[in-house]
Amino acid sequence: MTTAAHPEAPDAQPLVPLHCLLHAEPGPPRQAALPTGTPVWVLSRHADVRQALAHPGFGRATLHAPDAPPLTLTPNILDDPASMLNSDGPDHQQIRRTVQRAFTPRAIERWRPWVDGVVRELVDELAASGSPADVVAALTKPLPVRVISRLMELEGLDIDRLGHWSDHALSTTAYTADEIRTAIREFSEFGYQLVVARRKNPGEDLVSSLVQAADQTGGVTEEQLTSLTIGLVIAGHETTMTSFGNALVYLLDPQHADAWRRVGEDLSAATAATEQILRTVPLGDRTSAPGLLRRAVADVEIGGVLIPEGAIIACDAGAANHDPAVYPSGPTDLFSPLGTPSLTFGAGPHHCLGAWLARMELELGLHHLARVLPDLRLATPVEDIAWRTGLLTRSPLRLDVAW
Repeated sequence: MTTAAHPEAPDAQPLVPLHCLLHAEPGPPRQAALPTGTPVWVLSRHADVRQALAHPGFGRATLHAPDAPPLTLTPNILDDPASMLNSDGPDHQQIRRTVQRAFTPRAIERWRPWVDGVVRELVDELAASGSPADVVAALTKPLPVRVISRLMELEGLDIDRLGHWSDHALSTTAYTADEIRTAIREFSEFGYQLVVARRKNPGEDLVSSLVQAADQTGGVTEEQLTSLTIGLVIAGHETTMTSFGNALVYLLDPQHADAWRRVGEDLSAATAATEQILRTVPLGDRTSAPGLLRRAVADVEIGGVLIPEGAIIACDAGAANHDPAVYPSGPTDLFSPLGTPSLTFGAGPHHCLGAWLARMELELGLHHLARVLPDLRLATPVEDIAWRTGLLTRSPLRLDVAW
């Protein structure tokens, strides 16, 4: 059973949708502190964030070195030293090469007909179920699980068990440290057994490809291969589920009724809207950390400020994605093409591998849902939405809609 997403207590102030959150005004690097008390330099301008994420003077591996200061109050899967996320330079590239060919735009485009079919099937089932319905249970949650299950040949994967593991692995305050460690240990055992099984009986799936590439090239440990496998399972569904749910909260606001219909009438409009939503609607509250963390491995000047070796930086992609020096200020034009790519999926060597897959699922999901149900509306007041909270991401726990 999945139990994550502790909804706010009845007497707590209602959480506002993520598109309504105020973001920091972009400015020069400033000093702040993580929840652990560790000092951090916060970067908020688009140019500064992009430069830092691509700069070899900042890395992830040293965030977990023996002399590294504490970064989080509880463990999470992003802390795994064996993770590709927490490697740099040649080591990182060696691990990344085992998987990146499967996630190029051209490779992902080959999946479009099948993903399109999955979306159509789920949307048709939702429409046939009758109004009202919970669009999270019917669409935003099962869609990415079906896609990653097919990509990794995990048909029959227990969606509740996956949710349990993911919610614990990405927890900030929802669970205790012992609960998180237990869940990550279970998830890691699942990943290890999957690697062993695919090495013994390889198929045409992504896991088999990863195992074969790692065995042929060498240099990738079993621990790293296991970490990569479970990381792909989580990333393959979490980002899309979160973005999809939050996009619907945004688009089903009555003031966006015309935009919603346009998304359904024109796939190119859905594509443009997807990019704008990914830019402007964050994945979480940023309550656990003010941004993507890196550590300086040398003295580096960013935005006119010298960041000393050993210092921690936090790249605030949310603020950078609203930088008026790069993007128009004022209300978002959902159908205006981005002149400059957003930093939602990062930049540089750690740019999210699954970015193109997430984009495809989101644009197809929005397009077909709006096409079939052009009069879709929220059936619950925004202030009464139940949220998944206490995690690195936040999205609707359920989202009742009507038509």
